[in-house]
This record gives sequence, C-alpha cells and structure tokens, in this order.
Amino acid sequence: MSELVVVSNRGPATFVTGPDGALVARHGAGGLAPSLARALEGTGALWIASTMSGGDRQAAASGLPAPLIGGSQLRLVDVAPEVRDLAYRDISNGTLWFVHHGLFDRARQPRCDRRWHEAWDAYREFNRLIAEQVAVCASDGATVVVNDYHLALLGSQLASLRPDLLTVHFHHTPFCEPEELRVLPSAVAGELLGSLAAFGACGFHAARWADSFRRCASEVLGMVPETFVAPLGPDAAELRSVVTSEEVGRARSELAERLAGRALVLRSDRMELSKNLVRGFLAYEELLDERPELVRSALFVARTYPSREDLPEYAAYRHEVEQVVARIAERFSAGGRAPVELEIADDFAASVAALSCYDVLLVNPVRDGMNLVAKEGPIVNRRNGVLALSREAGAFSELGTAALEVEPFDVSATAATIGRALAMSEPERARRARELVALASARPPSVWLAEVVGAARRSRGVPRGG
Repeated sequence: MSELVVVSNRGPATFVTGPDGALVARHGAGGLAPSLARALEGTGALWIASTMSGGDRQAAASGLPAPLIGGSQLRLVDVAPEVRDLAYRDISNGTLWFVHHGLFDRARQPRCDRRWHEAWDAYREFNRLIAEQVAVCASDGATVVVNDYHLALLGSQLASLRPDLLTVHFHHTPFCEPEELRVLPSAVAGELLGSLAAFGACGFHAARWADSFRRCASEVLGMVPETFVAPLGPDAAELRSVVTSEEVGRARSELAERLAGRALVLRSDRMELSKNLVRGFLAYEELLDERPELVRSALFVARTYPSREDLPEYAAYRHEVEQVVARIAERFSAGGRAPVELEIADDFAASVAALSCYDVLLVNPVRDGMNLVAKEGPIVNRRNGVLALSREAGAFSELGTAALEVEPFDVSATAATIGRALAMSEPERARRARELVALASARPPSVWLAEVVGAARRSRGVPRGG
C-alpha cells in the first residue's frame, strides 16, 4: 500500500524482451514522464499507468511492481487493446486534445456518431480500470496525483471507490473555453466536468488555463471547483549532465559540420498540429524573400518527433509540412545547400545537441499548456541563443519578459521576430539569455510535485462536486 500514488496514461518506462527472453525496462529520455520520475526519487511513491505494448502487458501479467530509479515503483494496468485504442486514439487524442487546443475544423469535426459514443464508453471503461487499481494500491488517506486529460473521469470514480483519498488532477495541456467545450454532447461535457470537480483540486501550468476551466465548470455545473497553478520546469542539473555526454557531443560535432559557420534557427517539437510547424516554415520563407543573404548565412532546422500517425489529421499534417519544406528548399538552395532542414526522428541526443547550439529557438504553438522545450533550450544553450516564444504557450507567462513574443497566427510578424532575433546585439542576447536561464531553472520537478501534493492535502474536508 502506498501513501503517494501518481497516475498517468503512460509510465516513465516501457518493457521490451531482451536477447535472453527476459523483460527489460526502458526508461524514456526527455519529456514529462522522466521529469516526474526524477521528482519522485526518495518518496517511495507508486506510479500507476496503462500498458502501452506487448512487453508492458507481459510485465503487468506478472502482478509485481517494477522498481524505478530512486526507490519508487511502477505498476502497469493491463487494458485490452481494443478498449485502449478507442479511449486513447478516438477520445483522448482525437477529441479532448483537439477541444483543449482549439484544433477542430467545426464545419467537419467532431462527429459524435454511434462509433464516437462507443469510444466514449471505452474511455469510461479505461478510466474505471485505472481507478480500480488505484483503489487497491493506495493506503488509507493516501495522496493521489492524476495527470492529464486521458484520466479525467477518475475524480468521480475514486470518490465512489475510495472517498478517503486525497486526490488532485493536473492538466499538462491548456483547458478550452466554454464555447469550445460546446462541441461535445451535453451529457459528455457534464460527465467530464463533474468528474474533474470531484477531485480535491485541479491544477494547471498557467493561470489562464485555470480561468478557462473555472468558466467551463461554472457554465456546465453551476459551480466553481478548487484550482491551483503550478508551472513545471525541467531538472536543470540533469539536463546539463546530458549535454556533456559523449552521445550529445558526437551529435553536436555532426551538426557543426552541417552548419559550417552558419547561424542556427531551430525548432524542436513533436510533429503535432498544435505546434504550428507550417506557419513557422512559411514565416522563414517570407524572411528569406526579404533578406536573401540569410540563404547562405543561416540554417533553419526542425527536429521533430513522430506523433499520432494513426490519426488521419496528423498524417495529412506531416505530409503538408514535408511539402512546404521541400518547396522552400527547392526555391532557395544555393551551392548544393538548402536553407531549411526537416528531421523526423526520435533522437533525444540529437535534439539536446541542437538545443545547445541554436542562435534562435522558435517555439510558436497555436496553444500549449506549458512547453518544456522553451525552458530546456535556454538551460542547455551555449551561444546566448534568443528564444522566440508564442504568447499562446503557458510558458510565456513565466518567460515572456526575456523572450521575443511570437504571434503564432501572424506569419509576417513571426518572420519579423525571427529576423529581429538574428540581428540582436550580443550584449542584449547575453542579458536575455541570463534571465531566461534563471527563469527556466526556477521550478524543477521537485518543486512542482511538492506544490501539487500540497494542493491535494489542503483539499481535505473541501466539499467536492460531481
């Protein structure tokens, strides 16, 4: 039985079969789950997550928790693939992500037909399976930290199964406005908001997302749940140790050869609609039209991770990005060198190497709960790089004084911002870089976890909705 239980859709490790047939845990590098895993060191926490692969299902079948670095343990819940696929693909990624990021083309989507309602039933079942595991594993009066939109229904389910638990839900995404929530069936919106209100408190990375959630709850439920704001930052010491690794050093040398003295404009994100890659490339194309000398003196590299390619919208978006990059490369290639490069690969070392070398880091999402790259970049960068940051990212509320503001829907304004960053004087670059490092390092995962746990424990005795 555990006094602190952390719950998420995906755990910090996944299991594969080694050469000898034994299961081997592979820990992720970069991103949310590894950051939270480091924050749990020394807490003795239990992390509960869903199976994601065949190896995970084998590990779950053993019935034994797997040890994590720092003394915590991971317990995987075996969810039938057909249930998981509907819940994860159609509802979590195909609906809730789109709602919270304002991505739906309302003339066509969503279509809440019979199949969609079956997927919602699967989402409810997925949440129930996770909730039942929490109920079994949590000690009396334990603190339970539930992460993200995949598990929004755990609030009401845990309130029924284990009313003694101190529960908190944390959205690492934005939260939509009431008019955006109205694309969901009324009963579904009510179930979703009612369950979130059944948590002791709901947390967000930025005040604007907490405000949006309260407005939605007020409209749908006629009440305002407890909320708190706790921005998450990276583990600066861990990041700096990664930068000095041999693997990152090799990747940095390879990148330096390609740059050949050119300035580096960089983006590093998932191949994701909300990250706004197409407008970013169009902005750089416009800048090259206005300042043709940059064709030879700068290189725009997009390091992207494959994402959700089972969703047709994502496959189409990747194709569009690739077409735009190919067209720009064909237009402006000089001396056998293109001024833009697109790399689609899950290569953490290469991403860290690029972050350490950029002159300009473009982070221009249309909407983002936080955006850890906006914080990781300044921490590892060695060139006093300039951060061009979307005002629609949660991180902007923390870093906006030291970053250059990007208006993500205005291609021409984005082009001008990149141009300003490239032309910035060295003293101003250095001043902004120092401020960014201080701001980005101020809230490591351990601070975030302490605030989230504190919010859960303060909720004792607070009346719950639902």
